[in-house]
Amino acid sequence: MTVTLTVNDRPCSWECSASETLAEALRARGFTSVKCGCSEGACGMCTVWLDGRPVLSCSVLVSRLGGRHVTTVEGVEEEARVIGSYLVAQGADQCGFCAPGYIMTVLAMVRELPAPMTEEQVRHYLAGNLCRCTGYQSKLRGTLEYLAERERT
Repeated sequence: MTVTLTVNDRPCSWECSASETLAEALRARGFTSVKCGCSEGACGMCTVWLDGRPVLSCSVLVSRLGGRHVTTVEGVEEEARVIGSYLVAQGADQCGFCAPGYIMTVLAMVRELPAPMTEEQVRHYLAGNLCRCTGYQSKLRGTLEYLAERERT
């Protein structure tokens, strides 16, 4: 079947099977920032935006996305670099496997929640993003610093 959608503001027309997930389709078409950590919607590593809202792309069938808009970290590269620099400064860049999904979730949080955000709100919003390397504290510190700097500017 053919599905027509928009990815990172570019129109696309993809041939796909009825059972192909968005994560599989994106990776097969060169969007390698989308990582598949669990393939069952439990780790957050495959987070992308669907019509501006974060979704776990391993749990979405691409065949149902006709006319929809998908954004990957490649589509928000400048913002991602800024957040990434805060994470690196806190030592939260261990293997980097979870970083794209984590960054997409942070950016979604910034767009959705009013500033200033409490640490509890941040922890709650990011709870679905698993990381096998950092122990989370460095990621949280980097995220909180990024949010504080956004408020100052």
